[in-house]
Amino acid sequence: PPSPGGPQVSAMPPKAPQGKAGKNDAASKAQSGKKDGGGGKAKKKKWSKGKQKEKINAAVFFDKNLYEKLKKEVPNYKLVTASIISERMRCNVTMARRAIKDLELKGMIRCISKHASQSLYTRALAAAE
Repeated sequence: PPSPGGPQVSAMPPKAPQGKAGKNDAASKAQSGKKDGGGGKAKKKKWSKGKQKEKINAAVFFDKNLYEKLKKEVPNYKLVTASIISERMRCNVTMARRAIKDLELKGMIRCISKHASQSLYTRALAAAE
């Protein structure tokens, strides 16, 4: 029986190793991990950020060079939408929509389908053929 003031001594004998050695190794690794300050709860799953398109530094106004490039290249596209123009010309979509109206008035492109959210255009040469 342990004395009330002294250190407590366990009456149980130390546990004898049992089963396969692999189990004890795993247990000893887990214990050693806890001693190092790690272990405990498993790490939370890190969610991937997903695929993000890099931000482009889009133009906000047409300068002369950009407008000339637009007039030269866009009428040759098979499919013309505001998003296609904004991506290829590195301008914002508002400018692309204005450019489409301008090109349509000049007869360089023609409308295929007009909808509230998306308008499709094609080159005017296809109409003549």
